[in-house]
Amino acid sequence: MALPTPYRERTYIFNAEGCRLETTIYEKPGTATSGSVVLFHGISANKKIMSYLARGFAGQGLRVYVPDLPGHGRTPGPFSPARAEQCGEALVRELLTRGLISPERTVLAGHSMGGAIAERIAARVPVAGLIAISPAPMRAAHGVTTEKLLFRDPPALPAHSLVMAGSLELESMRANAADLVASRNDADASYLQIQGASHVSILFNAEAMLASQKWSAQILNLPLTAALPSHRSLIGALGGFVGILLLAGPFLRELAGKKPSEEGAKNDAGVSAPRLFLEIATGSILVVLLLQIWIPLKVVRLFQGDYLASFLLVLGCALVVTHWSFSRRVLTTTPYDLMAAAFAGVVLLLLATAWFDLTFYEAWLTAAKWARFPFLALALLPYHFAEETLLGPAISGKTWRRLGLALTLRLISWGAMMGGVLMLHNGEILIGLLSLYMAMFNLVQRRAMDIVREQTGSAGAAAVFGAILLAGFCLVIFPLT
Repeated sequence: MALPTPYRERTYIFNAEGCRLETTIYEKPGTATSGSVVLFHGISANKKIMSYLARGFAGQGLRVYVPDLPGHGRTPGPFSPARAEQCGEALVRELLTRGLISPERTVLAGHSMGGAIAERIAARVPVAGLIAISPAPMRAAHGVTTEKLLFRDPPALPAHSLVMAGSLELESMRANAADLVASRNDADASYLQIQGASHVSILFNAEAMLASQKWSAQILNLPLTAALPSHRSLIGALGGFVGILLLAGPFLRELAGKKPSEEGAKNDAGVSAPRLFLEIATGSILVVLLLQIWIPLKVVRLFQGDYLASFLLVLGCALVVTHWSFSRRVLTTTPYDLMAAAFAGVVLLLLATAWFDLTFYEAWLTAAKWARFPFLALALLPYHFAEETLLGPAISGKTWRRLGLALTLRLISWGAMMGGVLMLHNGEILIGLLSLYMAMFNLVQRRAMDIVREQTGSAGAAAVFGAILLAGFCLVIFPLT
């Protein structure tokens, strides 16, 4: 279900003004090309997640160019919003220079950061029109403060612009998007709110796709005869991932083997929940304050992922030192348990990233990301070991209580980091923007870590397993700088 497609999809590398952008071109076989669309993805995304929109435009007989922006997908870094814009414009001008697109038959489109980039390029490069889907705000208004902006000098909205936002998005996003159209005060621009759509689901929303098709048909004088692309590939991709999750539990149990009892369980059952909540809350707040002064893992060069990794490293080390006598008692483990946990973590990471890369999202780690992987996994290890130590042994019959406690502790830490964004104005906005993905990952990762702990009786093995998964996750979602 996930892989077959009626569209021709070819990938090329465009070198433009020092930007080496891997770009997929979508076309419908047997259909004469009647225009072009250059489609830009958002931050922490890539060209593959834009495939539903790209196929919808291709169904109209348009040739669609979808690049990976710097530091995303297959395109090397460094990433910054300014460089992403510069490379996006360089690609458009390169396509124009080569005669691959013509200004009067080209639409620029984009989502989130890509929507803002498309608007900014369209203000400088003459094109037929613009489609901005949930564009990133560029003005400090409606609750959006200056440090949360990726771009701070909004251009005038070009003519023939359609701006869309989902009804389930934050009011600040919707209001800023509506302001773009209101600023023109004429019939050359339109604002549309898509009911029931969130910031991400709008990428796969049939109403948003139909509105985009109608707008491109209107400004390019095309017949509106194209059918909407199928959601079958999305359903297949998600169904396959569910299958991987169903296989993960038996795989972990088979690999680790069941130990008769947990070493150290008789000596200590962990730390009481009230004390845990207090320690995590206090420690998290202090670490957030420290990171205002110094982010130790800047060397990792992950856009705002260095902040998350630094937070967990400092907090984890502080918790291990605070409970050192207890940590020593649960540190004992066999080499087999550690190797089995590490092997399981790498296998599941490769399996999940390979499946997503084939179907839905470019998750396979590039050489530049693999080079960061060992260092990042080691940096994340202290937090996972401290967490496993303080949670105590995995006791039969209390699986869900332990899982709920672990997720609550992580929620407290996330709240402290969001406090740094909202009250200290540190600008680490991806901590909030990626919160849904982080929540889903934490649920899956923590449950898998509990299985490893149950099977091996080793806090160290569970910590190694968890650190490997989180390192891989961070390298997938945070752009390289």
